[in-house]
Formats: sequence, structure tokens, C-alpha cells
Amino acid sequence: MAFLYLHHSMCYFNSLALKPNQKIKINAIEKQLTNPTTVSKAVTSGFEYTNWPIITPIDGGKDIDITPAHWEFVAPWVKTSVAMIENRKKFNTLNATAEKLLESKLFRSAALQQRCLVLSSGFYEWRHYKPIGAKKEIAYPYYITLPQHAYFFMAGIYQPWINQDTGASINTFAIVTTKANHLLEQVHNSKKRMPVIFTETLAHQWLQNNLGENDINNLASYQYDSSLMQAISIHKDFRTSATPQDHCTYPELPALN
Repeated sequence: MAFLYLHHSMCYFNSLALKPNQKIKINAIEKQLTNPTTVSKAVTSGFEYTNWPIITPIDGGKDIDITPAHWEFVAPWVKTSVAMIENRKKFNTLNATAEKLLESKLFRSAALQQRCLVLSSGFYEWRHYKPIGAKKEIAYPYYITLPQHAYFFMAGIYQPWINQDTGASINTFAIVTTKANHLLEQVHNSKKRMPVIFTETLAHQWLQNNLGENDINNLASYQYDSSLMQAISIHKDFRTSATPQDHCTYPELPALN
């Protein structure tokens, strides 16, 4: 069921490769990872509806917390796990569109008051290309990283959710996406979108509690510099491979520019 969305994806496949004692730094704030399950995930699909580490602000953004959260923004009007599963059949809330954040009944409150950062070491995306002689376009997977950074920050919004059946409370989140920069326009050439990736300074700003609507919109539309990113083609079976990020050359594919 999950992979029905595969070739229409936008940051639905993420990875993390950190040391067990890794310190996460955002400007003057440093916090050491304490949950070993958040350290290394070579390939995780959002459609697994599993946990992923997010960074939430403490004391209005003066400090941070790093905690696993459920990757799927769950609306407050969804009351039970059964209702959550039914809701997935109608709505995909793994991502939130930057241009509609403050217009959305679902996302507006979180965009105003519950912004977070989603940790990543790299993400996966598909490039569509029709080789000479082919009957239709083929989807080629790519792995996208920031080579100078072991980890980076994607913009997110989160929503605490209580399961009315059990009383259990969890944080749920969505990754914010925006229009693609030059690199992602070529890779994600079907939708031309990308996750909002922040510099350290902008990541810090996103967590502050004093942002107005213009500030939120401006940050949510930020496009990371293409020249500081790298995209490599990888094997089509990367999801089941022991080495999912290994480079694979496709002779028929034109080079990225």
C-alpha cells in the first residue's frame, strides 16, 4: 500500500547516519543525542508510519529537545488509531505544502505555534526520464545530501495527539516542502518540489516563538543553495539493499547540471 505513492513522492524517504554520542548544534545551543534508536536509519519510508527524531523548542526557543515522533501529522479531530488509519486513505499528511501552511485548516495552528526541525543526513528522490526507444518514462532513484554536513535540518510542524482509546499521547509531525531549487528541479522533475532545508541560523529562527506570519511564510519558502547539495543516482533496489546509498551509473541518463 505504501509504495502506491512512490513516484509522486516528495521527501517520503529519509536517512540518518549519526554517532551514538553525536551532538546536535543550532547556533549556541548544543544537545547530545540520548536515544540510540534515532542515530542510524539508512532508509525509512514515511509510509511505514514510524518514529523519526525531531527537534522541538524549549522555553520559546532558548533550548531544544530531541525526541522520536510519529511521522504523519495527525489532526486533533482524529480520535483513535482506527480513525487514523481510515484518514490515511483520504489524506496524505507526511508533508505540508509551504505555500498553504497558514491557509490550511489542518496545518495553520501548528505552523503558528508548533514548529519543529526534522533531522536528516540525506533523502531519496526520483528522476523521471524516457530513454531513446523506451515506451514510457522510467523513474531513477537519487540520494541527496549536503556533503559538508553529517546532518541537516528540514522544516517541520508537529501536533501532539492523544489516542482516546488508550489515553496515550504522542507527537506527530509533517515535513514542510517548497518549490525546488535548481538541483531538485532536475531530480524531482515530475513535481519540482523539495523539503525546506535550513542553514543553522535559519533553523534557530524557525524554532523561535515570536515569529509573525510573514516570517513564517518567508522561512517556509526558503530554498537551500544547490551548489552546497549533491545528488547521486543509486540502485533501483536501494530500499532492500545493504548499501542503499551506493552510486549506480545509468548510461542513458543525461548528467545533472
